[in-house]
Amino acid sequence: MATYNKRGGKRYNSRKRVSNKEIIESTTAEVFETLDTGASKSEQFVSKYQIPIISVVVLITISVFFYLAYDSFILNPKKKDAVTELNQAQYYFNLALNNEDPKDLFKNAINGAGGKFGFLDIIENYEKTPSSNLAIFSVGMSYLNLKDYNKVIQYLKDFNSDDVLLSSIAKGVLGDAYLQVGDQKNALLSYEEAFGVAENNFTTPKYLYKAGLLSIRLGENKTASKYFKKIKNSFPNSKEAEFIDIQIAKVE
Repeated sequence: MATYNKRGGKRYNSRKRVSNKEIIESTTAEVFETLDTGASKSEQFVSKYQIPIISVVVLITISVFFYLAYDSFILNPKKKDAVTELNQAQYYFNLALNNEDPKDLFKNAINGAGGKFGFLDIIENYEKTPSSNLAIFSVGMSYLNLKDYNKVIQYLKDFNSDDVLLSSIAKGVLGDAYLQVGDQKNALLSYEEAFGVAENNFTTPKYLYKAGLLSIRLGENKTASKYFKKIKNSFPNSKEAEFIDIQIAKVE
């Protein structure tokens, strides 16, 4: 009986081990079959759409390459050349500001002299560089000093800069030019844009005051009062605040 039980026990355990092995093999087979099916579907997808996929990858690669090449070999050297040319034009501009007869110097700054570029040449030849943007601002200021107000409007009406002070001055100068050609509505809008760029102690009270005076001329006394009171309350130490109480009394 003991021998029979041992044999029987061995046969029972052997069948159990075979059963577990079969389960494991069956499960493994199902997993690989699933993987094969997934891989097959992926291959079918890639095979079906390989031309569009490759085209997109190639396009992205080419775009990145050309951007890096343009930035490294064209834009950066162009920026350096533009700075050199701008320095010379700016030199004439600075001389003009400190000269009793600045007309010819402003013209040299605008058009160039001595074989060097002026602001207009820089705008044309170095488009989309920081120097070109500064040249637009400087040419507008040059034309303002030459009293060519239509040219000021032409160059400064679309001027933009990350420098808030520069942007504010450009809008204010644009307002002055509009006022000189008799366009009071756009002059006021420009002054409002000028003091609205970003509050500072230099340009904000200056263009608030100009906007207030122009508002009086346009019969908008309430608007003028608002602008004058803004100067009184927010910029009491500014030059414009010295006689601001008189202006407030005029419109109230």
